[in-house]
Amino acid sequence: MPSTDRLLDIVIPVYNEQVDLETNVLRLCSFLEHSCHYRWRVVIADNASTDGTPEIGEELARRRPGIAYLRIPQKGRGRALRFAWLESPADVVCYMDVDLSTDLECLEPLVQPLMEGTKHVAIGSRLIPGSQVINRPLLRELTSRVYNLLIWLVFPGRSFADAQCGFKAATRQAVQELVPRIKDNAWFFDTELLLRAEAAGYEIHQVPVRWVDDPESTVNVVDTAWKDIKGLFRVRFGG
Repeated sequence: MPSTDRLLDIVIPVYNEQVDLETNVLRLCSFLEHSCHYRWRVVIADNASTDGTPEIGEELARRRPGIAYLRIPQKGRGRALRFAWLESPADVVCYMDVDLSTDLECLEPLVQPLMEGTKHVAIGSRLIPGSQVINRPLLRELTSRVYNLLIWLVFPGRSFADAQCGFKAATRQAVQELVPRIKDNAWFFDTELLLRAEAAGYEIHQVPVRWVDDPESTVNVVDTAWKDIKGLFRVRFGG
């Protein structure tokens, strides 16, 4: 049973995830039922899927209390998060990838300081002491480390170590202040959120995660990295 009336929304942004959606959402719900100390909802934020994802998401929401389905008619993970987070009534919102690459035991350390009001933005990190990364291809690991080094070079003094880990949380206060300022609607949304959070004076709470890489991931690493780099210079020199 929840030990508090505060509400946590766990957003799962999805695009064409008919294969894994039902299995992994039900696995997440089972974990939350047994381990979460807060009231919770799982929000499937579908950004313009063209496969069977909408039907599966709608059926899950009809069948299971605690699951909501949102249909966003345009693509973009950042767009899905923007809509789901700004529309959420929750005290704290977070998101995780549908493949559940991050160990679910990391959820409580991520959101607890936000629920207690001592922090307002939190991220999981694969690049700080205590983290464990399994099965990650060399190209992904190298690209991630180079990108995070570039962030440090373009924004000296930034405190966060891993901008791209798909495991982040924010309080309603932070969401309402920061998300309307974010211009990106794709993968750079994460980095821009953190950069704008630090610029606004928020301290970023970081937790080490156990991360098992998904070999079926369809993310184009090089293309995404290039768009992220362009986003960095936009924020640094153009707004």
